[in-house]
Order: sequence, then C-alpha cells, then structure tokens
Amino acid sequence: MQMAKVIGTVVATKKDERLEGVRLMVIQPIDSKDEALGNPIVAGDAIGSGVGEKIIYAKSKEGAFCLPDPQACCDAGITAIIDNTYSI
Repeated sequence: MQMAKVIGTVVATKKDERLEGVRLMVIQPIDSKDEALGNPIVAGDAIGSGVGEKIIYAKSKEGAFCLPDPQACCDAGITAIIDNTYSI
C-alpha cells in the first residue's frame, strides 16, 4: 500500500458493470513529505474520498479487493482516508 493525494475525478459515460457505484478518482502518489512521486493514476473509490484528501491505495489485483466486487477490472483502489500523519 502507498500514500497519495486525490487531485481530481474521472467521469465515465460507460464503464464495466462490476464498477457500478464505484467512483473513479485521479490520485497523485506522494512520499512521507507530501512530495509527488511519479505520474498521477486513476483509482477506484468505494469509501468516499474527496479531492484534496490524503489516502492509502493498493495497486494491481489487491487494488480491487476494497471494491464491492473484488473481481472488478481495476488496477488501483483506494483503501483508506488518512486523517492525520505524525512524524516521530
């Protein structure tokens, strides 16, 4: 799992039926200092994250495990919203 920031949404006029009820969000992977890592990606979101929030996401097959249908065609999925981060 990795951290990212939600930077936008995707509007799809047609998508796989297993993704019904799942929002598609554009996320920017970040490091522990909130600096961008690589390029933005699209992730499925069944937990209700919003633009500007920090999230945890999983990629590959594990990305779909948090969606209503774990067999959905999804390369990344948002698994949690980060409320606070602490540095030790």
